[in-house]
Amino acid sequence: MHNSSKNTASFQQTKTKLSGAGYFFKGFELIRVKGIRRFVFIPLTINLILFSIAFYFMFIQLDHYMSLLDNWLWDGFKWLSTLLWPFLVLTVLVLFSFLFSTIANWIAAPFNCLLSEKIERILLGSQLPKQQYANGGAMDVIKDIPRTLHREWRKLVYYLPRAIGLFILMLVLPVFGQIIWFLFTAWMIAIQYKDYPFDNHKIPFEEMRNRLKHHQARSYSFGISVAIFTMIPLINLVVMPVAICGATALWVDNYRDEYL
Repeated sequence: MHNSSKNTASFQQTKTKLSGAGYFFKGFELIRVKGIRRFVFIPLTINLILFSIAFYFMFIQLDHYMSLLDNWLWDGFKWLSTLLWPFLVLTVLVLFSFLFSTIANWIAAPFNCLLSEKIERILLGSQLPKQQYANGGAMDVIKDIPRTLHREWRKLVYYLPRAIGLFILMLVLPVFGQIIWFLFTAWMIAIQYKDYPFDNHKIPFEEMRNRLKHHQARSYSFGISVAIFTMIPLINLVVMPVAICGATALWVDNYRDEYL
């Protein structure tokens, strides 16, 4: 009991605010806190299954399509295949990482909200009133599935038209399009993970998005950090719970006092 209290106290928030990347790295500390590891298990398992499928499919298909591209190019333009290879690899890595992260987040959304709630309680060093949260226990998670999935659908509606437009831009202007695509992916990752604590407190999606726009540098820093680690094999398996913990710490330090 003494050790548990000590762990909780050590993670209570101070007035010192971190960068977006700093909060992401703080998530690596928070997932090791005693008492929340069981809430990390489900997102971790979902990530393990989906990313294994994603990267297996990606690597067996990438070589195939590069061979098709090489055969399609005229002899005088074979050098383009070598030039395009690193850009294509980066595009596929980012696209698949975000796609399967999105799928994983849909499946794990209720559990991710619960993990965010537990982390917020630890960071504040107190048991907050249960009614402040969307999820108070296992039955509450089950009851809240329709609402959390609707929230994920709202993010998808925001994402899809922009993603389609940027994908077309990437085809027309490959290098510039890749840069813009990566930045957009970072922004969407920030929205995805920061939304869990906002959603726990029933703050509308549009309000959450507008608040993030006031501190875009922190959001991009957080999103870029998550995106980079998502592309690293094995480490990407723990990125989801780490990002949730980091995003919750960011919420407590920077947004919570505005709403509660």
